[in-house]
Amino acid sequence: MIYYISGGERSGKSSYAQKLAESLSNEPIYLATSRIWDEDFKKRVDRHVSDRDERWTTIEEEKNISSVIKENTTVVIDCVTLWLTNFYVDTKYNTQEALRLAKEEIDKLKNINATIIIISNEIGMGLHADTESGRKFTELQGWTNQYIAKYADKAFFMVSGLPLTLK
Repeated sequence: MIYYISGGERSGKSSYAQKLAESLSNEPIYLATSRIWDEDFKKRVDRHVSDRDERWTTIEEEKNISSVIKENTTVVIDCVTLWLTNFYVDTKYNTQEALRLAKEEIDKLKNINATIIIISNEIGMGLHADTESGRKFTELQGWTNQYIAKYADKAFFMVSGLPLTLK
């Protein structure tokens, strides 16, 4: 079962995903995809960690997320945007190659017998990015979100802490 939760920054995606995972499992897993880019980001990660209690296991994996998800588990993947950033940077900003690699991983997720809750950002709903790299990343994020949403069993869009059911 794949759940897809999307929304803007600070829309309540992570809290909603966490509560959903806790309702589905007594031993949920948090799969962190981010790299620690700077001290401010480290503080953000630390805050997310403090939001979870002892029931949670945290796994860190920057790109090969399918390799760390075991059968019959409940996993929150947080988040697609940071995960895509790793592909985007490592492919030297090649959107097509980053998209290909991301789709390969998503395809592998579809074959795992687990409950997977995928969090992503809708970054294309605000101002147009100022830089070419930013515009390309927005496209990459949008294409990846569409790909995940297409295969998700259930999809939600978060607005002001409230979930809107998409499917």
